[in-house]
Amino acid sequence: MSAPVANFLSVVIPVYNEELNLPMLFTRLYPVLDGLGRRYEVIFTNDGSQDRSIELLRAQHAARPDVTRVIDFNANYGQHMAIMAAFERVRGEVVVTLDADLQNPPEEIPQLLAKMDAGHDYVGGYRLNRQDSFFRTYASKVINYVREKTTSIEMTDQGCMLRAYSRQVIDAIVRSGAINTFIPALAYSFSSNPTEVGVKHEERHAGVSNYSFYKLIRLNFDLITGFSLAPLQYFTMFAGVCATGSLLLVLVLAYMRIFLNDNTNGVFTLFGVLFFLISVAMIGIGLIGEYVGRTYQVVRARQKYFVKEILEAKE
Repeated sequence: MSAPVANFLSVVIPVYNEELNLPMLFTRLYPVLDGLGRRYEVIFTNDGSQDRSIELLRAQHAARPDVTRVIDFNANYGQHMAIMAAFERVRGEVVVTLDADLQNPPEEIPQLLAKMDAGHDYVGGYRLNRQDSFFRTYASKVINYVREKTTSIEMTDQGCMLRAYSRQVIDAIVRSGAINTFIPALAYSFSSNPTEVGVKHEERHAGVSNYSFYKLIRLNFDLITGFSLAPLQYFTMFAGVCATGSLLLVLVLAYMRIFLNDNTNGVFTLFGVLFFLISVAMIGIGLIGEYVGRTYQVVRARQKYFVKEILEAKE
């Protein structure tokens, strides 16, 4: 990673099947950055798009080669890896992340930079007047609530991609070698003076969201298991309560059978208790597997992604 350049801004944008949004993104983003009065670069990571996204990115690089860089993956590795690949190559002292779907307007970038200039090393955006569906908005609130109760990460809106980071925080993220973890939460843990700012939110201009309900659940697993042992601790306490309750039930049934000669539904009750304890054990095995799996991914040290091509002007 190159040394940061003073007053230099790097904007990182992961791209996956965004051909319908890229032309408008180019039209709105570059005028905002040109008007900042500081040097900048925009790094797009094409995360194995199956549409014409890479062709549009090539054309934009040809039109603005001085400020545009493109990282082209050979396959889809996910948003995390797309961002990390750019983080490993940024040149600026301040780094801003932005989605390509324009739900977080690029016109909000100066608001984040003002907070960075005020001395903060991490600025998280939170969406004002969200334009998502009721289901996505409610699911996001639930996920934020779970994260708040199970980790020490303080974040109003973990789903907002529009964020600004100091170069020191970015370098710490890269050195961590994190494979599956939530970047904003990781940045928060490395920050010494974080803050947040409300940003506008727009409807997706074209295409469909790449985040399914399953991916949102996986994201929350990454966040919670990456920053807290609370799930294991909660499960241990829950299993203890269940085991105690089951033992008491067995003792009651034994008492009724031995002293009261009551055999009514004893076998079926025991089967019910057994099946319940087995289900609890299966949940625990799955939970432990989440932690073991993440440990395995780090230990095996396999190449995280493969870059097919990088488009950038020669320095």
